[in-house]
Amino acid sequence: MSENRFGDKDTIEYFLVYSALIQAARLRGTVTYQELALLTGLPLRGNHMSGSLGWVLGTISENEVSQNRPMLSALCITVNGKPGTSFLPFARKLGLLDSDDPEREQTFWENQCKACYQVWQQQFPKK
Repeated sequence: MSENRFGDKDTIEYFLVYSALIQAARLRGTVTYQELALLTGLPLRGNHMSGSLGWVLGTISENEVSQNRPMLSALCITVNGKPGTSFLPFARKLGLLDSDDPEREQTFWENQCKACYQVWQQQFPKK
């Protein structure tokens, strides 16, 4: 994923997007592509926005999966409330999804979201 500088792990944009996704997970919510575009200074629509965010989301997902965590990018959705068009193909590339059945794809995405919520819930010690 290092072909696009925007997705490099040492950029502020990478950390802003990663932080927004973690916050969404902690709140058991989602974040839209447009919200991430505003956060990172990208245009709110178009190929540049989706391409740049796609690179950083892919880099984040690769990192998460390499750490045995779910695809945090599952929490980034379109204005229609669905994952972006590259989410499921990327899950297949990572070896996490082996079906193109729409029902199984939906279940996979929902399970990735639930797993993100579980992983990123902060536990506070009881006093």
